[in-house]
Amino acid sequence: MFTLTRKTEYALIALSHLAAETDRLASAREIADEYRLPLPVLTNVLKTLNRCGIVGSERGTKGGYRLAQDPYQISLAQLIRAVEGPARLVRCTGGQTGPPRRTCELVSRCPVRPAVLKVHQRMQRFLEGVSIGEIVANGANRTAPQTET
Repeated sequence: MFTLTRKTEYALIALSHLAAETDRLASAREIADEYRLPLPVLTNVLKTLNRCGIVGSERGTKGGYRLAQDPYQISLAQLIRAVEGPARLVRCTGGQTGPPRRTCELVSRCPVRPAVLKVHQRMQRFLEGVSIGEIVANGANRTAPQTET
Protein backbone atom coordinates (compact mmCIF):
# COMPACT_ATOMS: atom_id res chain seq x y z
CA MET A 1 0.00 0.00 0.00
CA PHE A 2 1.25 3.46 -0.88
CA THR A 3 0.66 5.76 2.08
CA LEU A 4 2.01 9.21 2.79
CA THR A 5 3.61 9.73 6.18
CA ARG A 6 2.06 11.82 8.91
CA LYS A 7 4.66 14.49 8.24
CA THR A 8 3.32 14.84 4.70
CA GLU A 9 -0.25 14.88 6.00
CA TYR A 10 0.68 17.64 8.44
CA ALA A 11 2.43 19.54 5.65
CA LEU A 12 -0.71 19.36 3.51
CA ILE A 13 -2.85 20.60 6.40
CA ALA A 14 -0.43 23.44 7.14
CA LEU A 15 -0.25 24.49 3.48
CA SER A 16 -4.03 24.41 3.26
CA HIS A 17 -4.23 26.69 6.29
CA LEU A 18 -1.60 29.05 4.89
CA ALA A 19 -3.35 29.15 1.50
CA ALA A 20 -6.51 30.33 3.28
CA GLU A 21 -4.58 32.95 5.29
CA THR A 22 -2.82 34.79 2.48
CA ASP A 23 -3.24 38.20 4.09
CA ARG A 24 -1.36 37.38 7.30
CA LEU A 25 1.27 35.18 8.89
CA ALA A 26 0.19 32.06 10.75
CA SER A 27 2.20 30.62 13.61
CA ALA A 28 3.02 26.95 14.00
CA ARG A 29 1.17 27.00 17.33
CA GLU A 30 -1.95 28.44 15.69
CA ILE A 31 -1.96 25.70 13.04
CA ALA A 32 -1.20 22.96 15.56
CA ASP A 33 -3.98 24.13 17.88
CA GLU A 34 -6.51 24.54 15.06
CA TYR A 35 -6.05 21.00 13.75
CA ARG A 36 -4.81 19.29 16.94
CA LEU A 37 -1.42 18.45 15.47
CA PRO A 38 1.68 17.78 17.58
CA LEU A 39 3.50 21.13 17.70
CA PRO A 40 7.09 19.75 17.69
CA VAL A 41 6.47 17.65 14.56
CA LEU A 42 4.60 20.46 12.80
CA THR A 43 7.38 22.93 13.65
CA ASN A 44 9.97 20.60 12.10
CA VAL A 45 7.81 20.14 9.01
CA LEU A 46 7.39 23.90 8.59
CA LYS A 47 11.15 24.42 9.01
CA THR A 48 11.76 21.84 6.29
CA LEU A 49 9.24 23.52 3.99
CA ASN A 50 10.93 26.85 4.69
CA ARG A 51 14.37 25.47 3.77
CA CYS A 52 12.91 24.14 0.51
CA GLY A 53 11.31 27.47 -0.37
CA ILE A 54 7.72 26.28 -0.18
CA VAL A 55 6.91 28.53 2.78
CA GLY A 56 8.51 31.70 4.03
CA SER A 57 8.91 32.65 7.66
CA GLU A 58 9.35 35.70 9.82
CA ARG A 59 10.72 35.57 13.34
CA GLY A 60 9.47 37.42 16.36
CA THR A 61 6.36 37.72 18.46
CA LYS A 62 4.28 38.61 15.41
CA GLY A 63 6.15 36.19 13.18
CA GLY A 64 4.95 33.05 11.54
CA TYR A 65 4.69 31.35 8.18
CA ARG A 66 3.14 32.09 4.80
CA LEU A 67 3.27 30.41 1.43
CA ALA A 68 6.36 31.43 -0.52
CA GLN A 69 4.78 30.37 -3.81
CA ASP A 70 1.35 30.30 -5.38
CA PRO A 71 -0.27 27.03 -4.23
CA TYR A 72 -0.98 26.13 -7.87
CA GLN A 73 2.78 26.24 -8.53
CA ILE A 74 3.62 23.74 -5.76
CA SER A 75 3.25 20.14 -6.90
CA LEU A 76 2.40 17.25 -4.63
CA ALA A 77 5.67 15.65 -5.78
CA GLN A 78 7.58 18.76 -4.66
CA LEU A 79 5.93 18.60 -1.25
CA ILE A 80 6.64 14.88 -0.83
CA ARG A 81 10.29 15.36 -1.88
CA ALA A 82 10.67 18.20 0.62
CA VAL A 83 9.23 16.25 3.54
CA GLU A 84 10.09 12.63 2.80
CA GLY A 85 12.60 12.59 -0.02
CA PRO A 86 11.82 11.19 -3.46
CA ALA A 87 8.68 9.03 -3.69
CA ARG A 88 9.61 5.48 -4.60
CA LEU A 89 7.17 2.83 -5.63
CA VAL A 90 9.64 0.00 -4.92
CA ARG A 91 13.23 -0.27 -3.74
CA CYS A 92 14.76 -0.57 -7.21
CA THR A 93 13.41 2.75 -8.47
CA GLY A 94 16.19 5.28 -8.22
CA GLY A 95 15.83 9.02 -8.09
CA GLN A 96 15.55 11.18 -11.17
CA THR A 97 19.31 11.57 -11.48
CA GLY A 98 20.86 8.89 -9.33
CA PRO A 99 21.01 5.21 -8.52
CA PRO A 100 18.57 3.44 -6.21
CA ARG A 101 18.99 4.28 -2.53
CA ARG A 102 18.44 0.69 -1.45
CA THR A 103 19.43 -2.23 -3.55
CA CYS A 104 17.37 -5.30 -4.17
CA GLU A 105 19.04 -8.65 -4.57
CA LEU A 106 16.59 -9.48 -7.39
CA VAL A 107 17.28 -6.41 -9.54
CA SER A 108 19.35 -8.27 -12.16
CA ARG A 109 16.81 -11.07 -12.65
CA CYS A 110 13.50 -9.49 -11.63
CA PRO A 111 10.75 -10.37 -14.11
CA VAL A 112 8.58 -7.34 -13.24
CA ARG A 113 11.18 -4.59 -12.92
CA PRO A 114 10.62 -3.03 -16.38
CA ALA A 115 6.86 -2.88 -15.82
CA VAL A 116 7.23 -1.57 -12.27
CA LEU A 117 9.60 1.16 -13.47
CA LYS A 118 6.94 2.27 -15.98
CA VAL A 119 4.32 2.39 -13.21
CA HIS A 120 6.76 4.36 -11.04
CA GLN A 121 7.31 6.88 -13.85
CA ARG A 122 3.55 7.28 -14.31
CA MET A 123 3.12 7.79 -10.57
CA GLN A 124 5.83 10.47 -10.63
CA ARG A 125 4.16 12.28 -13.53
CA PHE A 126 0.83 12.13 -11.71
CA LEU A 127 2.31 13.56 -8.48
CA GLU A 128 4.02 16.33 -10.49
CA GLY A 129 0.69 17.12 -12.15
CA VAL A 130 -1.29 17.61 -8.93
CA SER A 131 -0.88 21.01 -7.30
CA ILE A 132 -1.37 21.92 -3.68
CA GLY A 133 -3.81 24.56 -4.93
CA GLU A 134 -5.98 21.85 -6.47
CA ILE A 135 -5.97 19.85 -3.25
CA VAL A 136 -6.84 22.91 -1.18
CA ALA A 137 -9.57 24.00 -3.60
CA ASN A 138 -11.12 20.54 -3.72
CA GLY A 139 -10.96 20.25 0.06
CA ALA A 140 -12.82 23.54 0.41
CA ASN A 141 -15.33 22.54 -2.29
CA ARG A 142 -14.07 25.30 -4.55
CA THR A 143 -13.38 24.99 -8.22
CA ALA A 144 -9.72 24.87 -9.15
CA PRO A 145 -8.51 26.80 -12.20
CA GLN A 146 -8.47 24.60 -15.28
CA THR A 147 -5.05 23.41 -16.40
CA GLU A 148 -4.14 21.66 -19.62
CA THR A 149 -3.21 18.02 -19.35
